[in-house]
Amino acid sequence: MADLQLASIKKTFGKTQTIHGIDLQIQPGEFVVFVGPSGCGKSTLLRMIAGLETVTEGSIHIARREVTDLPPSQRRIAMVFQSYALYPHMTAEQNLSFGMRMRRVDKDEIQRRVQRASEILQLQPYLQRKPGELSGGQCQRVAIGRALVQEPDVFLFDEPLSNLDAELRVKMRAEIADLHRRLDATMIYVTHDQTEAMTLADRIVVLRDGRIEQVGAPMALYANPANRFVAGFIGSPKMNFLRTGLGQSCGEQVTVTLAGDGGAADFTIPCTAMPSSPESLILGVRPEHIDLADDSPLRATVKTVERLGATSYLYCDLAGQELCVEHHGAGLPRAGTTVGLRLQSSQLFLFDGNDKRISADKPVAEAH
Repeated sequence: MADLQLASIKKTFGKTQTIHGIDLQIQPGEFVVFVGPSGCGKSTLLRMIAGLETVTEGSIHIARREVTDLPPSQRRIAMVFQSYALYPHMTAEQNLSFGMRMRRVDKDEIQRRVQRASEILQLQPYLQRKPGELSGGQCQRVAIGRALVQEPDVFLFDEPLSNLDAELRVKMRAEIADLHRRLDATMIYVTHDQTEAMTLADRIVVLRDGRIEQVGAPMALYANPANRFVAGFIGSPKMNFLRTGLGQSCGEQVTVTLAGDGGAADFTIPCTAMPSSPESLILGVRPEHIDLADDSPLRATVKTVERLGATSYLYCDLAGQELCVEHHGAGLPRAGTTVGLRLQSSQLFLFDGNDKRISADKPVAEAH
């Protein structure tokens, strides 16, 4: 296991700066996921850690050793790419051992490492098959095994599941999580899929435009996003954001009014800061924290119903504002009908005109 430290990391391509002073400390054995939309800089940051991109400013330390200017071969890292990048004319065993054979590692040591990796990844039945004879998941396990045999200080994963179908992605997520538990290794994983981030990470690093928006455990980010961007990115379906009427502040509470088709409702929300412009407040509520209630003055029109079995999602129009509601069980409303909605007052968020969350912290329901 090894720690990793990024200090004031910047990256410039020509006159365009893409990474804007990243500071991050990753602990030994930690599984950290970089997540964010396309173009946020997560893959560029990973490639700088790997030594595949130069660092314009700042420093990188792995296992308390500065590696900023070292080539990839001297950083004691191993990387798994989005594409499997396997040699098609070699067997799985030959792909696993190729790098060690090129470095003239002792044959007994090669055999030991290949055997260990194949046992961990359950590749023994496939060692004599070539990539064309393997499934996508088996190819990805060989790619992970090729990293595993290097016995690195840090594992780097660059969107390794993007080329797999939905069912196989779920299976591989479980295998990668199990691999981390067994190895207790330091891993950094890049994805645009927040479900992968929530499933795998000890900590999530949310990136936007080359800057860190927030770092924290998955459920901590879910319960207490720092701003509207993180609140909308973490959670699926994403949080609803609703314009409110003029807010009133009193002590450590803010009262806002939300209009519906049949009336309005007031909500009083504990806050850590008072808004400078109450008229620009945005109310946030997740789909699972909205209940159907016939007696509620908040009336909305159901536009679309998404049926997923035990759980369904109602996409509604609330006085001109889009709203997603999670619904369980029978009695599913039909598109075009009007329903009453009740927002769970203890689960509401409030964001100011700068998109910063000003509502008080909520308890984290589950430690990761």
